[in-house]
Amino acid sequence: MVTKNIVIVDDEPRTRQGLQRTLESWNNGEYTILTAESGEDVLRIADERKIHILLSDIRMPEMTGLQLLKTMKDKGMSPVVIVISAYSEFEYAQEALRLGVVNYLLKPIGKKKLIEAVEEAVKVLEKQVRVGMIERVVDEKIVDANTKMTSTKDTIKKAIHYIDQHLKDELSLKEVASHVHLNPSYFSALFKEQVELNFSEYVTRRRIQRAKELVVSTNLPIGEIAEEVGYKTSKYFIKLFKEYEGITPSAYRKTSDERAF
Repeated sequence: MVTKNIVIVDDEPRTRQGLQRTLESWNNGEYTILTAESGEDVLRIADERKIHILLSDIRMPEMTGLQLLKTMKDKGMSPVVIVISAYSEFEYAQEALRLGVVNYLLKPIGKKKLIEAVEEAVKVLEKQVRVGMIERVVDEKIVDANTKMTSTKDTIKKAIHYIDQHLKDELSLKEVASHVHLNPSYFSALFKEQVELNFSEYVTRRRIQRAKELVVSTNLPIGEIAEEVGYKTSKYFIKLFKEYEGITPSAYRKTSDERAF
């Protein structure tokens, strides 16, 4: 299991140690709890590993918490952030929210409040990972085809639904045309006109998209994924996947894991 990283930054040793102890007792081994005493320390950590959740004090010498968040944002880093502060000035909270902070905790922080805030941050993180996966696996041409569905003839909608439900099976143009009660030649021309992809390319793209979903969201062996999306041999599936994605399914899975963690 790949552990994710929670970083606590506070220039007061007792505060950061107390927060770390609380989170260590809450942690089930899924997270590495790290501490830093300055914004510069956090940036050094971020150069070495991905920070998933950041608990940051607002008022720190040299670099404030808000300056740290702006710097991280400029560098393309986007941890889920909880701000901790001994000050309740409204402008801090406003600025923090503008920077995407999910929670704002005032010191002294009770154990229950801290754990609730971190658990909420975990939910936000999980949602971000899911959204990232969806964005990664989506095929723009399939999306375009589906957005045209409102103006597409009912017969083609029915055909697409049938294809989507039978990706695991052998699919022929003749079979799908028969399902929607159309002559194969007419169905082929109508499909291309309405979907702006020919039948075989739509089926292949839809199968590859489904394969990507399974590659990033399951631990199924590549051979089983090939079967799940209608390919009898993994060799042909891998060749086709590489043609469309530029890398093998195994390499795709590895890069997806690295992006998520």
